Amino acid sequence: YLYLLGYNAPEHALLAPGYAEEEFYAAYGEMVAKLRPWTIDLHIAQNDGDVKGAGSHDKTGKHCPPDDANGKLDIVRCASYWLEGAAERGIRHICWDGCMFPNAVLEDPRTWDSILSVMTQIRDSHGWN
Repeated sequence: YLYLLGYNAPEHALLAPGYAEEEFYAAYGEMVAKLRPWTIDLHIAQNDGDVKGAGSHDKTGKHCPPDDANGKLDIVRCASYWLEGAAERGIRHICWDGCMFPNAVLEDPRTWDSILSVMTQIRDSHGWN
């Protein structure tokens, strides 16, 4: 998410602040099209857009639960960009990238219910089995 906004390299931003939804998905599609050929596995995540990191090139967004009110991504739609041609590229599994959550969040069954729900939606929407 922050890559699109150019947080680490403003001169390469694909989105300007105040972007419209269609601008986001056009930029997201452009980014994924360039990275997809080198993708060998897929980690699904939600991002709230909070900037972490203090250096000039290491600012990253904070992962959050899939149902977080501050989440910026339509996870199922974003996954579709990465899963295009996945079988042909040899991708054999996808997973939830929640390892960055605090223990209290990881230990809450509601967290895993929401993760399972979104991963099931991805499977059902994109034919992943």
